Amino acid sequence: MAPKPGRGRRVRQAVSRIRVGVVYGGRSGEHEVSCVSARSVVRALDPVRFTVVEIFIAPDGRWSVGGEPAWLRLDRTGQAALVVGGREVVCDVLFPVLHGTYGEDGTFQGLCEMVNVPYVGADVLGSAVGMDKGVQKALLRDAGLPVVPFRVVEASRWEREPGGVYAEVASVGYPCFVKPTRLGSSVGVHRVDREEELAHAVRDALRYDLAVIVERAVLDPVEVEVSVLGNDDPVASVPGEIRPTHRFYDYDAKYVDPQGAQLVVPAQIPTDQAEGVRELSLRAFRVLRLSGMARVDFLLDRGGAVYVSEVNTIPGFTPISMYPRLWEASGVPYRELVGRLVDLALERWRRRNALCTSYEGGRRIRMEGVG
Repeated sequence: MAPKPGRGRRVRQAVSRIRVGVVYGGRSGEHEVSCVSARSVVRALDPVRFTVVEIFIAPDGRWSVGGEPAWLRLDRTGQAALVVGGREVVCDVLFPVLHGTYGEDGTFQGLCEMVNVPYVGADVLGSAVGMDKGVQKALLRDAGLPVVPFRVVEASRWEREPGGVYAEVASVGYPCFVKPTRLGSSVGVHRVDREEELAHAVRDALRYDLAVIVERAVLDPVEVEVSVLGNDDPVASVPGEIRPTHRFYDYDAKYVDPQGAQLVVPAQIPTDQAEGVRELSLRAFRVLRLSGMARVDFLLDRGGAVYVSEVNTIPGFTPISMYPRLWEASGVPYRELVGRLVDLALERWRRRNALCTSYEGGRRIRMEGVG
């Protein structure tokens, strides 16, 4: 069912299919991964329910549809449309498959909010805190969820006071991981086993962001992931286990080397531990004020301790990605999954559009003047 008209949205006549704009690419170190994910999403959207518009964002930020330049424009009623080759293309909902900066971090979501277009996934707040690993972990920690010891190091502090950074990292302990705070897909991530390796890891991670997060490594961990789906009443999938064959689950293991990791679904962990990580994934989803979808990653040490490693608000949708695989194993096929995500986006948009956006007192001030 197509969305009901809201503020400034044009009423369609006899709409039989929902027009979904799949947005992919983007100005991010995860550009290539986004393109692979988007191909899978486009193939999965049910042609009986949806008409797909593929919207590509180049690494330099330029938009295009079908190879033609495109840009966003508002008409006199406030209706948002893409202008492509002199014609207007109006989408009922946007499905961002934009991993990393300028797509997963709240910036794209803010654009959608400004022009009142429904979109799949977390809103501005959820996307921003989900993307920033330092803020995310602080919120999870303060809400009582288990996270490993960590420190955030800004580029300016590294340049000004490297000795202090070394001391803080020593308090976290070696081995540790150094990561850009606002990037995913293991881009710029380094495992640091001793102090002599720290400078190289920090400098490389700072190529991708203005701050890095340093986290204590969990030795010989069991890596488990859970997929979450929903808005106000989210549900969790069965857990899956990742067994990397590389030193850790790095970019090559995820996307380049077909033998880089073994994905075990469901995870081979005790039943009580599986239920525990599913419950923690739902708690993390609510703490970060997420909606639509998320993948929650965990590290389990051999002593039985469980740590929330990371929450991803736009998880991978490649053919081998864990988010759709876990839902397949939980009884939700890929095609049904992407359809549900579109429905959740429209549901949230309708609820938000029912909110009041004006105030009677403010109207009186405008009419009467101030003072």
